[in-house]
Amino acid sequence: MSLISTREMLLQAQKENYAVPAFNIHNMESMQVVVEAAIKNRSPLIIAATPSTVRYAGADYLVAMAETAARKYDIPIALHLDHFEKVEEIKSAITAGFTSCMIDASKLPFKENISKVQEVASYAHRYDVTVEAELGKLIGMEDDIVVEEKDVIYTNPEDAVEFVRQCDIDSLAVAIGTAHGLYKGKPHLDFERLAAIRDVISIPLVLHGASDVPAEMLQKTIQLGICKVNIATDLKIPFANALRKYLKEHPEANDPRKYLTPAKAAMLEVAEDKIVLCGSQNRY
Repeated sequence: MSLISTREMLLQAQKENYAVPAFNIHNMESMQVVVEAAIKNRSPLIIAATPSTVRYAGADYLVAMAETAARKYDIPIALHLDHFEKVEEIKSAITAGFTSCMIDASKLPFKENISKVQEVASYAHRYDVTVEAELGKLIGMEDDIVVEEKDVIYTNPEDAVEFVRQCDIDSLAVAIGTAHGLYKGKPHLDFERLAAIRDVISIPLVLHGASDVPAEMLQKTIQLGICKVNIATDLKIPFANALRKYLKEHPEANDPRKYLTPAKAAMLEVAEDKIVLCGSQNRY
């Protein structure tokens, strides 16, 4: 197969009431892990990369690796730009071969958010690249984007209707109480708000900040209409912990193939659990 956009995979998830996991990767090893997890569980897969990941690994390298996975396996795979704020960076990555993008203009006033999203959608759709936008602000840090607690804004259902009407986007990321990174205590999600948004919005809904959300709460958001779940921190922590453990036990180690293997195994276990949690296993 070839890399595809997220359009059909999210519409199918919406129809069948499950979510597609969007795993944030950072290098070859993490991409290999999430692909292996998806193959083992016959799940659609969104490989996501933030601006700093693209700068670190290189857009062309990421596209080449993802295209290799797509050709090798028979599950749908999309390569997605996550939390990009600069239009020119999005255009450049689309030219490199990314098949899906998120323009994050959520820090801007409502009308300016719409204007910037419209610009990206107009460009991306020429190349059959899907567009995700965000309305509202999540607390926490994602890449270089930092939102303090005092600046959090939940998505207003009425605003969401107007936003989607004007923007021509393919999916909408909503703010209902999740956060980027780890939580201080149990998260408080506004399920009533999510249900209200779902009642008035027909396009697929996206949940950012899904790491560290209790399983039953995450599954409830999916029941209420979330079709794409973003996962980053929950993958990085087991990878880092297993790597530290191996190097502590083997201080003489200098072969990346050896010390990265247990780190990949730890990440794989979590990735598989997330696929099951999303209900996307055995869909293909």
